[in-house]
Amino acid sequence: MSLQASTQSVVPGNIIDLGLGHPDPSLLPLEVIQKASIHRTAQKDPLILQYGLEQGDESFRKLLADYLSFNCSCPVKENHLFITNGVSQALDLLCTIFTVPGDTVFVEDPTYFLSLRIFEDHGLKVIPIATDSKGLIVEDLEDKLKSVKPAFLYTIPTHQNPSGATLPRERRMEIAELGGKHNFLILADEVYHFLTYRGEPPPGFSNFIDRGPVISLGSFSKILAPGLRLGWIHASPSLLKPLITCGFLDSGGGLAPFLSSIVRSVFELDLLQKHIDYLCRVYRERLEALVNSLRREFGKLVDFTVPCGGFFLWVRFTDNTDVTSLLPELEKYSVRFMPGIRCSEQGSFRNYMRISFSFYNSNNLEEGVRRLHKAYVSSNHSH
Repeated sequence: MSLQASTQSVVPGNIIDLGLGHPDPSLLPLEVIQKASIHRTAQKDPLILQYGLEQGDESFRKLLADYLSFNCSCPVKENHLFITNGVSQALDLLCTIFTVPGDTVFVEDPTYFLSLRIFEDHGLKVIPIATDSKGLIVEDLEDKLKSVKPAFLYTIPTHQNPSGATLPRERRMEIAELGGKHNFLILADEVYHFLTYRGEPPPGFSNFIDRGPVISLGSFSKILAPGLRLGWIHASPSLLKPLITCGFLDSGGGLAPFLSSIVRSVFELDLLQKHIDYLCRVYRERLEALVNSLRREFGKLVDFTVPCGGFFLWVRFTDNTDVTSLLPELEKYSVRFMPGIRCSEQGSFRNYMRISFSFYNSNNLEEGVRRLHKAYVSSNHSH
């Protein structure tokens, strides 16, 4: 079965798409899922095929709570967790429950480009909040709050997509307290938190659910497999109640009960952390290869801050090249990237590009950068 026939990971011919933020198919843990599936079905429990509990299987939530408690520097209770079909579905559900068309929401600038599509689907007005190398600038958030009350702030606090920035603990605390003071939700998309390659990230926003109206979003898409469509929300029971009691779940039951049971076995067989450790080793090597290649090919023509984790490198052309001018040449050299303007609600970052190191091995990343440099040189000569 080809990628094109069964997945979103469509890359025609010999093109190297450096913008593709998907995991390398060779890193998808088929053997882990096979072992877990055999283990779970051997229990002879037909209830894994029944309508699920609205909040999510209790045994699975207990195991997830134990894992998060150990790895996130704070105690997590299973009644503070709600199982989802991943962060995209969680965002859509949260918009459905907590907003109405016409509401205003705050997002980081830049931000995850497809989150903007979800907010657009719900008729929400998006206001960007400025960022720097350490993430969201609290002073700009405070300034915007003087004139606007948002329904929520959407932030990617750790190894941000696309910038790779990680928000310091102090800023996280300030943001949580502002949420409580001004009565707006904080939706913290923390899918890259466990993919850390250097040092330790600050405590996740889940540490601050007692300081303000914080909703932490997690997912197995980046740390296990996106095809599982399995994730979680971590929040106070009072914030989870409107989700648990909504008509959608009242009719269809909890989300992903069967897949939750499979990942429950992943936990019970102690397979998850081993796989995450493997991913971190691989991605660390790929990031290093990408950074070295960019420095070798482009030198001082580009600038970037090397992230401590995640999937992405946020690259700035120091000569202010509008990266959209490179697009015709990219096709000639069979290479692609994500233009920075796609990650901005207001069309900023025209001289930036997002490059992913998750989908290709080191050799292909280096070849992709060589092609990118050729496209850059060709574009400059044609003007």
